[in-house]
Amino acid sequence: MLRSCEVQLANVGAHCRNARFRRLRSVEQQRFFSASGKGQKRPRQEDTKGVTATKSADFATWYTQVITRSEMVEYYDVSGCYILRPWSFSIWQQVSRWLDDKIQALGVQNAYFPCFVSQEALRTEEEHLEDFAPEVAWVTKSGTSDLTKPIAIRPTSETIMYPAFAKWIRSYRDLPLQLNQWTNVVRWEFKQPTPFLRTREFLWQEGHTAHATEEEASDVVRTALELYAQAYTDLLALPVIKGVKSSEERFAGSVYTETLEGFIPATGRGIQAATSHYLGQNFARMFGIRFEDVSGHKHFVHQTCWGFTTRCIGIMIMVHGDDKGLVLPPFVAPTQVILIPIPARKDGAGVEARCAELATALKDRGIRCEVDARQTYSPGWKFNWWEMKGVPIRLEVGPKDMAQGTCRLVRRFDGSKQDVDQSQLATLIPAELDYIHAAMLEKATTQRDEGIATVTRWDEVMPTLQQKKLILAPWCESAASEAEIKSRTKEVAPEAAAAGENASILTGAMKSLCIPLTQGPMPPGTKCFVTGEPAKRWALFGRSY
Repeated sequence: MLRSCEVQLANVGAHCRNARFRRLRSVEQQRFFSASGKGQKRPRQEDTKGVTATKSADFATWYTQVITRSEMVEYYDVSGCYILRPWSFSIWQQVSRWLDDKIQALGVQNAYFPCFVSQEALRTEEEHLEDFAPEVAWVTKSGTSDLTKPIAIRPTSETIMYPAFAKWIRSYRDLPLQLNQWTNVVRWEFKQPTPFLRTREFLWQEGHTAHATEEEASDVVRTALELYAQAYTDLLALPVIKGVKSSEERFAGSVYTETLEGFIPATGRGIQAATSHYLGQNFARMFGIRFEDVSGHKHFVHQTCWGFTTRCIGIMIMVHGDDKGLVLPPFVAPTQVILIPIPARKDGAGVEARCAELATALKDRGIRCEVDARQTYSPGWKFNWWEMKGVPIRLEVGPKDMAQGTCRLVRRFDGSKQDVDQSQLATLIPAELDYIHAAMLEKATTQRDEGIATVTRWDEVMPTLQQKKLILAPWCESAASEAEIKSRTKEVAPEAAAAGENASILTGAMKSLCIPLTQGPMPPGTKCFVTGEPAKRWALFGRSY
């Protein structure tokens, strides 16, 4: 079906606009990106800032330009903290509303717990908080007076929630206890902060459940992971790999951690997309969370926790964006369709009125739609503006379109153009949005699959990493081998450095990302690619964010 649509659009795209209109767009592109058009009024400085860095040559600058110039993020005067502007926060709302409905359908109830945690509570789970300790932010003053005891701002909520669990759970009749909260978290990161990916304050959803049996808890762990995977594929058009973390990478205090791992093709790095943890009875013992069964015997509960964060927006931008700016998946785009009137010299109001009518018809079908009728900007400028903001579909309506009852439909994803009947928009646009989502997911999946290489010997590792690929390798899963992997890949390959290839070399240690839940066949006698010991399973490795 995708191929037939592409052939159809290729044929339609053979038709072109009149020469005057093409010249208009060419001039306006120059104004938007360089503001150097002779004989034209120079636009305001903020209006000339399109995306000038390229994704392939300068990824870091490209990312910064995209998120700021498309009005996703504003930098803040506290390092590592950022303002989420309406364009990005609307995407988070689309995802969170969808997830919230699904979570509550599982019988999980929403609640809210305070953001402060006492020093005593943190000490209760000192082993668990060991990994978070350097990132914990403390409140030490009230006005000018020192607090008697410092109060921590939550880096995660186990210490806040589980004392209450111990009070509320007495009998098997109180189980399962399943709570979820939407909140912010503060982790005072000392690594290089990156908006959406690694910030000192971020938004998330965290589910916490308590159960009578391990089986019931394990089912919730997997159900949450599947729900997160569905959010990535069905909303964000992003493929993910389901797996389990190694013993060294799992969540502190958990029995095991299941994870979703993404891939950023432009940098060749993996990225953790979401996690779901089986805590076993570890926290139940710490906080005394016990229940009495039907026979009167007391047992510790089995617990889970799972979370999904605003990191998903950063992954979406990095995978789908291009040199023009954002490319938004249609189901989360704040505006799915933008209508641009191309006014006639004599009757511009008629074109604008028709655009308003078309927008109303689309909104009645549940399409998020706007008309850009601003008089201070020309159509060509608007084209570039909305392309940078990633709106999935642009509809252009000019005098000739009015006469013919048509409009020009332009896809942001692939730049394809077609002339369509205005009377068919109400049924055509939903189908177009479905097609765009499917095509974006297919492209991202192909890039992900091409970015994973199978490696069976250590001497293949560094050349593969330098090709911006992840590595699927047979592994013995020992903690010692994991430490060795990080140590041996920390430095740049000497032979590459000697060849003067520093500019194109990726740096950073490789680590285990996950052991995929879906395992391919492993021939008998397969050896670990690191130690030469018998391999247990295929594992995914790579440099990561």
